Amino acid sequence: ANAFNEVLNYNGVVLTKLDGDTRGGAALTIRSVVNKPIKFISTGEKMDALDIFYPDRMADRILGMGDMLSLIERAEQAYDEKQAEKLERKIRKNQFTLEDFLEQMGQVRKMGGLAKIMDMLPGMGGGKISEADIAKGEKEFRTMEAIIRSMTVDERKNPGLLNASRRKRIAAGSGQTVNSVNKVISKYEESKKLMKQFANPNAMKKGSKLFKGLF
Repeated sequence: ANAFNEVLNYNGVVLTKLDGDTRGGAALTIRSVVNKPIKFISTGEKMDALDIFYPDRMADRILGMGDMLSLIERAEQAYDEKQAEKLERKIRKNQFTLEDFLEQMGQVRKMGGLAKIMDMLPGMGGGKISEADIAKGEKEFRTMEAIIRSMTVDERKNPGLLNASRRKRIAAGSGQTVNSVNKVISKYEESKKLMKQFANPNAMKKGSKLFKGLF
């Protein structure tokens, strides 16, 4: 950083490859040595991984206090208003399908994946969730996507069609077991129940119990 500053005399720093918050020390050092502000941070190789640098948010994540503001901003970027309204109507009418379930998984990926989201949730970041657990969660996520993508459009829109023979075909098509297919369908049913609870504000407390074991 100092060598570049001597040649270019830049006015701001971009801190790259910040996949975790372990580079907080590097941020402090760069700021101290060159006396230039860090403007952006990057958590990946594409432009959508470039974020404005907020030192207070980084400090909160390192301390395991979460970063709800960044999480909300990412959610706003991933969802468009019409899509959100359409999903809300389907949830209220109890019409949430496996097609919608798959779409929500895609939205999670747009927000940076499970690891990034967990890091932004209070009590989850700051190394409180092990890399092994995160890797396991990401693997389960990919398995669920593969299983749902092995279903036909009709099966995704009408899960009631998923009898034993169809589940066996889906398992073979996704390279998984029938038991794994059954687990995905169970998780979908739990999510559907949870979303129905959220659609009814008076039942929110009862719905909170359904979070356990969802992912």
